[in-house]
Amino acid sequence: MTEGAQRAEVQVDVRYAETDQMGVVHHANYLIWFELARTELCTRSGFHYREIEELGYLLMVTAAEVRYRQGARYGDHLRIVAWVERLASRGLRFAYQVLRQEELLATGATEHVWVDSRTQRLCRTPEPLRQPFARLAGR
Repeated sequence: MTEGAQRAEVQVDVRYAETDQMGVVHHANYLIWFELARTELCTRSGFHYREIEELGYLLMVTAAEVRYRQGARYGDHLRIVAWVERLASRGLRFAYQVLRQEELLATGATEHVWVDSRTQRLCRTPEPLRQPFARLAGR
């Protein structure tokens, strides 16, 4: 984890509908859980994601990765942790951990770029969000 980066954590109780025929959480659900933790982290910047959109900006996902170490199962109580791993002038990379108690089940990351919602074009980190996201990243 990046030194000094703020972390956000959400709790998830695995629902039966999130599992596959083998009783293990279907792989796509991890990305949904990452989004829950990422949204909480954005809120800690002082801007709920909805407020970022109201300012006229989007954080478009350009890449996603998940590394599975052990499967989560129905009824497991999980913690999903998110932080800003890398901050650049036009985007950022969030990193994630999925834990059952202290057992690491999965890690992952998503990469995002800033997009001006009016023009649908790539842009630099919006001025009102530069400092808040720099603080999240530990800068």
